[in-house]
Amino acid sequence: MIRFLTAGESHGKALSIIVDGFPSNLKIAKDYINSHLKRRQVGYGRGLRMKIESDVVEILSGVRFGKTLGSPVSFIIRNSDWENWTERMDHETKSKNVEKISIPRPGHADLTGISKFNLDDIRNSIERSSARETAARVAAGSVARRFLEEFGISVGSYVESLGGIYPENDFFVDLLNNNLTKKFNAWSLAQQADKSDVRVLDKSQEAKIINKIKKAKKQGDTLGGTFIAVATGVPVGLGSFTQYDLKLNAEIAHSIMSINAVKGIEIGGGFISSDLLGSENHDEIIIKDNVLSRKTNMAGGIEGGISTGLPIIVRGSMKPIATLMNPLTSVDLHTMRQVESRRERSDFTAVPACAVIAESMLAWSLAKYFLSKFDGDSLEEIKDNYNSYTKKLHSRIKKNFG
Repeated sequence: MIRFLTAGESHGKALSIIVDGFPSNLKIAKDYINSHLKRRQVGYGRGLRMKIESDVVEILSGVRFGKTLGSPVSFIIRNSDWENWTERMDHETKSKNVEKISIPRPGHADLTGISKFNLDDIRNSIERSSARETAARVAAGSVARRFLEEFGISVGSYVESLGGIYPENDFFVDLLNNNLTKKFNAWSLAQQADKSDVRVLDKSQEAKIINKIKKAKKQGDTLGGTFIAVATGVPVGLGSFTQYDLKLNAEIAHSIMSINAVKGIEIGGGFISSDLLGSENHDEIIIKDNVLSRKTNMAGGIEGGISTGLPIIVRGSMKPIATLMNPLTSVDLHTMRQVESRRERSDFTAVPACAVIAESMLAWSLAKYFLSKFDGDSLEEIKDNYNSYTKKLHSRIKKNFG
């Protein structure tokens, strides 16, 4: 079983990550991880923090000469902004000059955090609940992504909508209708999206979205949107219907919903399916290239909690950023009087970044279930298990029912 643990505050010294459970002999380089950390930081509408931080990972343990040892891998990502926050975030001594924050922001973990943990300063809640933590997740997810690549599995994403602006011709429909070539891989989709400042696939949509972000910026407001994350090359048989917590779709839903500001998730057709007849929704089974397949992919690559071999399709919804420059109403907990909410340095939108984070979380879930099925101590052992299964799968089905 693989697992990861993150630690660190938004303005602390660093984020730290421990990744455990991956086999030995997996090639991993810090430049590979850094490339995905950089993808998380780009996008029109990001705030000033992105100009301060240039996320790079330092590998502390578990890797020697570019390969994993089979032991826990640990990383840190240093916070450049720590230099400006040393007095406010000191680990031992509290200065008299440090402001105690008492005004919670609607939509953030400010009020719930201080209520749950009995804190007397909202800063203590802000620091860990910040989306800054997702940089650590991208680092962890990059190890999972690198592992999946060894088996021809790729992960990608794009922004479907931002601020309610959708494309005229959405690629999502092609995914559901299974109108893809056999050579299509999810990473090529991500690379295409990365060419856009807001990670959309439609140039005309990009211009409309950027104009809307500019307008929201002038108004001191923020925008949310929807994103699509896809995985291709996933074999048949990941997950199970035997127990509720073994279903692949349940695992993926948990991973995506754990991302800051994500408020909704669909697998495949999702809520569209509820409006269709059964004859319109279910994916008919066919023989394609001498292998069992489906005409369409409304199920999003998962049936009965088990992967079908078709692309895994995930659609997520991100709410607008909670911090507004034109703030909403709140209460000062010090005086218990109605006041304007607090302003805190933030983005105007982070949907493009959220889509990249979703790639990492999807990669993690798939690697977790892949290793559950094809487990081994070394990469070579896992490849033997995987090759034995995939080469004989179709022939076993024919033999069992012949």
